[in-house]
Amino acid sequence: MVTNATKCPSPMKATSDGIFQGDNPLDYALPLAILQIVLVVVLTRVLAFLLRPLRQPRVIAEIIGGVLLGPSALGRNEAYLHAIFPPKSLTVLDTLANLGLLFFLFLVGLELDPKSLRKTGKRALSIAIAGISLPFGLGVGTSFVLRATISKGVSQGPFLVFMGVALSITAFPVLARILAELKLLTTEVGRIAMSAAAVNDVAAWILLALAIALSGTSSPIISLWVLLAGCGFVILCSLIIPPVFKWMSGLCPEGEPVNETHVCATLSLVLAAGFATDAIGIHALFGAFVVGVLIPKEGAFSSALVEKVEDLVSGLFLPLYFVSSGLKTNVATIEGALSWALLGLVIATACIGKMVGTVVVSVLSGVDWKESITLGFLMNTKGLVELIVLNIGKDRGVLNDQTFAILVLMALFTTFITTPVVIAVYKPARMGNVEYKTRTVQRKRQNSQLRILACFNSTRNMPSLINLIELSRGTGKEGLRVYAMHLMELSERTSAIRMVHKARKNGLPFWTKGQSSDSNQIVVAFEAFEQLSKVTIRPTMAISRMSNIHEDICSSAESKHAAIIIMPFHKHQRLDGQLETTRAEFGHLNKRVLELAPCSVGILVDRGLGGTTHVSASNVNSVITVLFFGGPDDIEALAYGSRMAEHPGIKLVVIRFRVRAKLADNNVRINIGETTSSRQEQSKKDEEFLDEFKQSVKKDGMVTYVEKEVGSASEAVEVINEHNRCQLLVVGRMPEGELAVAFKNTKNECRELGPVGGLLTSPEFSTTVSVLVIQQYRSQLSGYSLASLTEEDDNDEESGMD
Repeated sequence: MVTNATKCPSPMKATSDGIFQGDNPLDYALPLAILQIVLVVVLTRVLAFLLRPLRQPRVIAEIIGGVLLGPSALGRNEAYLHAIFPPKSLTVLDTLANLGLLFFLFLVGLELDPKSLRKTGKRALSIAIAGISLPFGLGVGTSFVLRATISKGVSQGPFLVFMGVALSITAFPVLARILAELKLLTTEVGRIAMSAAAVNDVAAWILLALAIALSGTSSPIISLWVLLAGCGFVILCSLIIPPVFKWMSGLCPEGEPVNETHVCATLSLVLAAGFATDAIGIHALFGAFVVGVLIPKEGAFSSALVEKVEDLVSGLFLPLYFVSSGLKTNVATIEGALSWALLGLVIATACIGKMVGTVVVSVLSGVDWKESITLGFLMNTKGLVELIVLNIGKDRGVLNDQTFAILVLMALFTTFITTPVVIAVYKPARMGNVEYKTRTVQRKRQNSQLRILACFNSTRNMPSLINLIELSRGTGKEGLRVYAMHLMELSERTSAIRMVHKARKNGLPFWTKGQSSDSNQIVVAFEAFEQLSKVTIRPTMAISRMSNIHEDICSSAESKHAAIIIMPFHKHQRLDGQLETTRAEFGHLNKRVLELAPCSVGILVDRGLGGTTHVSASNVNSVITVLFFGGPDDIEALAYGSRMAEHPGIKLVVIRFRVRAKLADNNVRINIGETTSSRQEQSKKDEEFLDEFKQSVKKDGMVTYVEKEVGSASEAVEVINEHNRCQLLVVGRMPEGELAVAFKNTKNECRELGPVGGLLTSPEFSTTVSVLVIQQYRSQLSGYSLASLTEEDDNDEESGMD
């Protein structure tokens, strides 16, 4: 009995009495598990941050973090390893990791739509088959070499299958993130890779089930029973789950919270399915994955399930699985020339198998060489399923320590090289390289079609955006064409990848009929508006990181020949009327768009333009005021206002500010990179444009043109206050002329709006009017205009003075 007690340490108690009672918290399961989780999350997040400049998916950071915490690095210190990851705690750690993995695989199943697999084209299907079969065959061949050297004595059949599966897998979720990060989702390469990877994902699970069934026993009859029982489980679930969840989804109307009972029943079913497949002898993860795949993707229920589960599972519990794998990975077991040669052999076999199989079939299918090579590297991406295969093989004794470490390093290497190699090899032609002339609202043919790229980041922006489109539709024969772009941040969350999978090849970014509740509301709203007006609207979606989503906006504007981009302001109106920051990142986004846009840009400061619902054309009764000081931006603002004035329900008021002589004499001029002659030339252009405008609206009773002579900025503010009883103020971002100097020297918290726009949105200026700040496209912005878009709040005004 004493001997047994020595060999089998007593299980850890759950909680301690505290350090003041003399207990060490690290000797108890709960506080130790908490410390382990915190350590894992902090380390993996730091590594993900460090690897972000290399554009690596987070799975790389999590695999590296697991290896670092294990015996390969920090675990070489015995004191650390026995204090933080003692052997008696590993059962609790593995249980938590596998429970989190169980629900994560359920989410992965929710990502995969069986209907989309039926629509997989012959080319993608043939590439997927080649990308599985050749590396599987080479993996089987490699297994003979490994069994003859470092894996002597393992069961031959299971080892062959595990090696084949390990080398033939493509990580579907990881590939989706890489394609989205590199903005290749909407290219031909991206479409083929996503379709082929989806087929590969399903094939990998079938092969994994086969490998597990073979590894459980030496009896072929029992393995056959395991496979038959697994097939029966899948068939039974296929008959029961879809109709039940279709009925359940019907009880969850759009926009309403999901019934808690339904969510609990679903999660309980996931656990029950896991128990069933574990009892069969496959693995608990297989049951959870099958349930996720079979749940219907239509309606709000599946999206609600993702939102309920993903953050806790992906953020806290899933990284534990990588640590659990890392604790089993000891790179030190790879020693000697033979071991390192075998590592090189496995990496070369994995890469060659995927590359040759994918490239040959791609070229035969009509894909050019560069795209075929790119597909080969993309299909070689490994991820979580790879680790699952390796861990199951390790737990079942199919893979020894050295083989396990070699295969983990192979997965890490092949995934790590994917992004840099694809960037080096494949540079897709930009869709917007075709030149177009109508980059501004101001144009010679005023009745020509106006193309607007209108961006919004939430459904809260929708009513005002639709009302602005209604005001802008004009009366030209060719009318107005709007591309309404929903800006969605790409994150590591499963729901973000869920949206990514719905990409369509129709421009950059893709046009969508999304399945999420927000997307359905958006599409319905725009379709209804399109039927009631003469406006052509295409709802679009851009999914990128906030750091580079401006590239999608600018590329899309250029490819669609937009004349102006409308961006939402990064502040929204509170109930007390003050503006409150929504997200600071949207302010930085607006600055990048202003700096790099291929056309004019407007920023809409929304204070409830037209109310919370769409105002129909017959009910429009609005007053639009344009403030004109001078310069290209003010000309563009007036050109946009002139377009609005064509609407029968709009009254346009134009305020032209003139400067008294003494202000012009005494005012300090600033150097904005222009000579006196160029300023005079711009002043001449202002007068010519105003003369044309006055001639065009001379007989229009709905247009009022007023000239105001002022002697200071404060007088100009008084004039603006007199005319702010309207629905919309339209101003240029960077006005020019003597009076503009006085505004530029005033304090401005939102410098991207320019001096006048900043004034109209400041707390000191009391108004409830929405403001549209417009910048006219120029091939090169002025120095002062660019300086206002920098992050630093230095005194540009002072540095710009003569």
